[in-house]
Amino acid sequence: MASSQRPAHFLAGALGTMGVLHFAVPKPFDGLIPRSLPGSRRAWTYGSGVAELAVAAAVAAPRTRRLGGLAAALLFLGVFPGNVKMAVDARSAPAPRRAIAWARLPLQWPLIAWALKVRDNA
Repeated sequence: MASSQRPAHFLAGALGTMGVLHFAVPKPFDGLIPRSLPGSRRAWTYGSGVAELAVAAAVAAPRTRRLGGLAAALLFLGVFPGNVKMAVDARSAPAPRRAIAWARLPLQWPLIAWALKVRDNA
């Protein structure tokens, strides 16, 4: 594998892993879904898992990598409100859980940058 393709393959792997986890262990993801959204939280969890798997496939395939990188950046941006919700909901949680929830927020931006770099290098 050419080193220029490594970031894309790692991104596809990370997205694919998270997509599978939405189905294998859905309960933690259910808690990120705002109650104000229509339908069941589990349906949203499964739908977002499908989206992550589809984006992973698009990033993995050289022919669709440019679009996949953009889709990954938009996906990372789209899940940011769920991460904010998780941090706010952790107000009364033990300190380590609160710290992890808040520490996740700034990590979203490097993920977006990574996805855009994959898009630009496609």
